[in-house]
Amino acid sequence: MIGRTLAVGVALAAMSVSAFAQDAGITVYNAQHESLTQAWADEFTKETGIAVTLRQGDDLEVGNQLIQEGANSPADVFLTENSPAMVLVDNAGLFEPLPADILDQVPPEFRPANGHWTGIAARSTVFAYDKTKLTEDKLPKSILDLADPSWKGRWAASPAGADFQAIIAAILALKGEDATLSWLKAMKENFVAYKGNRAAMAGVNKGEVEGAVIYHYYWFGDQAKTKENSGNVALHYFKNQDPGAFVSVSGGAVLASSKHKEDAEKFLKFITGKSGQAELRDGTSFEYAIGVGEAANAALTPIADLDAPKVDPSLLDNAKVTELMTAAGLL
Repeated sequence: MIGRTLAVGVALAAMSVSAFAQDAGITVYNAQHESLTQAWADEFTKETGIAVTLRQGDDLEVGNQLIQEGANSPADVFLTENSPAMVLVDNAGLFEPLPADILDQVPPEFRPANGHWTGIAARSTVFAYDKTKLTEDKLPKSILDLADPSWKGRWAASPAGADFQAIIAAILALKGEDATLSWLKAMKENFVAYKGNRAAMAGVNKGEVEGAVIYHYYWFGDQAKTKENSGNVALHYFKNQDPGAFVSVSGGAVLASSKHKEDAEKFLKFITGKSGQAELRDGTSFEYAIGVGEAANAALTPIADLDAPKVDPSLLDNAKVTELMTAAGLL
């Protein structure tokens, strides 16, 4: 009996410690790259003593989970790779408005006007092309040129992914519904589907297609390692405020239902501040730092030189994008 009582006591003590540890920290629903957010979390805990628990998933998968959980969600913070998932959850009224000391760390063009969430990083749309087959004079001048029949079977994308759907959301915001649907229907005829941006880039590298619409950091990450999927690949930046020069903003928000709002806000302030943005500058994610006065990784084309179109991140409508892509037979 004494042994059983001791065992129960130990178990209860363990449960109490576990519950205390969870209550003392924050839970982050993370759709950003896990390695990047883990680096942020580790440094934040080191600086503040606040524990961070990560729950990993894809942008829209996690966004829809938050909507289903509503006020009962255990999440304190939501981080994404792209803006549409932030807009989805914000439209459901689940975010706590952020204080000025967090918002002011990021330029207005990288966050919504309502202040319910903020940008934490960014990535540029690029056309990754086979430099053994294409010269600069043969590259598309606009992403919209890929609708031309001359590109049939020559270019790739990963249409089911949140990355590509964010790019389509930008085309929709810039060109309107009719033009976007027309382009998507032409894309259905012309493109080659791959599962994931890395696979699409690898397809270019192997000569399966001549180019692919992806984000820039896949190429930089592979170049920094073995170059096995990018040795024959170069990047074309559309610039000229073309829809193909779209810069996608990764977002961060505090949940209105959070029981640890103060600590959650400290985490977002850390990410968008000097220490968090330094991880983007010096680490291996190769995403753009966007904090006020913060420099990006020196290997990247400066964000100011991308000549990207101005797209309000709060207007990126994933529901309409899904509808149009389905109508075009892409989903």
